[in-house]
Amino acid sequence: MTVLAIAGMLVVRRHAPDGSFFHDGDRAAGVFGVLATGFAVLSGFVVFLAFTSYDTARTGAEREALIVSQQVETAQFFPEPARTELTNELVCYARSVAGVQWDRMQAGTLGEELNPWAGEMFQTLQTVKPSNATEQSAFDIWLSQRQTREEARSDRLHGAVGVIPAPLWVVLFFVSGLILLYMLFFADSGERPVVQALLVGTVASVVTSLLLLLGALNQPFHEGFGGLRPVAMQRTLQIIDEELVVANQNVSPPCDARGNPQ
Repeated sequence: MTVLAIAGMLVVRRHAPDGSFFHDGDRAAGVFGVLATGFAVLSGFVVFLAFTSYDTARTGAEREALIVSQQVETAQFFPEPARTELTNELVCYARSVAGVQWDRMQAGTLGEELNPWAGEMFQTLQTVKPSNATEQSAFDIWLSQRQTREEARSDRLHGAVGVIPAPLWVVLFFVSGLILLYMLFFADSGERPVVQALLVGTVASVVTSLLLLLGALNQPFHEGFGGLRPVAMQRTLQIIDEELVVANQNVSPPCDARGNPQ
């Protein structure tokens, strides 16, 4: 956009009068100030909205990963065979989040689909019949952790769909185009080309940077610079391996490395 704006300015400059198209530069600058202020206020509000969604998704992903590792510890207080089954399913849940589900979030195809291993864990939990105070306490804690995990997952998914509505994007691009068009009327054949290029180039660069920032914050799950990655859940998988070694628990998760059922 910056290159196009500079090229447009240099082309218009060839036919512009000395002193620009405006006879009253102060009045023109005042109108431009209104345009720039309106764009700044609108973009500032949208950046705040998008960053809040971005931060919520990041925090949700980290909290979900933490709860999964805590649930592995809680599962060790259940009787067999539920203890082993829940542990295996938690590993598959974590692998699925960091693998298949993360890819689908990036592609925008996850929607409201549940993690299949969450359903498996729910079915396994229904077979648990606490027989003492320790198992009953673990059962109650598990239910609380499950609720917290689902809330964290919801926060993570919230950022995957984007929070900036289409009408707001239309307004942002319309105002951006209006500002750049208005800048062309400041073309002045009496000014050096480099000065004219700098004049419109700086404005176009700021506008473009803000739009790119909004795009990145609105779609936080991507592989590029600043994109959210499943680092927290991958770290949780390593922690789970260490916890199971300490608990002397051998697991055989019924899934591959990406969380697909085997």
